[in-house]
Amino acid sequence: MFKRSLALVAGVALSLSTLMSQAAEVLKVSAIPDEAPTELLRKFKPLGAYLEQSLGMKVEFVPVADYAAVVESLAADRLDMAWLGGFTFVQTRLKTGNAIPLVQREQDEKFTSKFITADASVKSLQDLKGKTFAFGSVSSTSGSLMPRYFMQQDGINPEQFFSRVAYSGAHDATVAWVQAGKVDAGVLNASVWQKLVDAGKVDTAKVKVISTTPTYYDYNWTVRGTLDPALAEKIKQAFLALDPANPEHKAILDLQAATRFIPTKPENYTGIEEAARSAGLLK
Repeated sequence: MFKRSLALVAGVALSLSTLMSQAAEVLKVSAIPDEAPTELLRKFKPLGAYLEQSLGMKVEFVPVADYAAVVESLAADRLDMAWLGGFTFVQTRLKTGNAIPLVQREQDEKFTSKFITADASVKSLQDLKGKTFAFGSVSSTSGSLMPRYFMQQDGINPEQFFSRVAYSGAHDATVAWVQAGKVDAGVLNASVWQKLVDAGKVDTAKVKVISTTPTYYDYNWTVRGTLDPALAEKIKQAFLALDPANPEHKAILDLQAATRFIPTKPENYTGIEEAARSAGLLK
């Protein structure tokens, strides 16, 4: 009986050990939901396959409901890595104290947001006084925080300047709202705007850009601080090895709207943190 109990305990321990080993062999990855879920998955699939090959481990994409869920999941070690905006990175870093930004796209060093409208009479931001306006998600760096910050720098308080301020939840949704006349104008990140234009998903004869923000640091791939440092380094090197001269790599980069990936560091996002504190979004 005693021997059987020991054997049972040993068997359970071995099963748990095997499960933990298998869990460690799965890299759980997510992204802030700044576009439709189907689009996020489409963009990630080739990258996920490339990472599986480079790392020699399974890579699983885990969709999340909203921006806050990405921050919480990284902090609770339910995710190993995530594509974050500058603001969500700042939130994650402040919450965990040790989240590590690995790489960003080359253009994320000098990112911008585009103000758009379908109102032919509007030529500048000042022409939008008293009209309706849409940001993306409240937690979006390029769809809310930085455009709001730059408007405030120009003396525009959105809640007082516009007749109504709404939040579409995602960049592509903002374009759809403006194009359909649901709002008079909106703002979204330059990368998604260009992608939608290139794909013919926005009528540029109707919807136009009226202003572009100054540059700021934005998106990056971040890993949880408790991830094995050797694995984190392998992930970083895999991103840095993506070569636009390689057709297979270029297809991956194109889906990520990237020319190439470059290293990044927490200090790059101090400007985002300052803007968030100025806007009262951080305590």
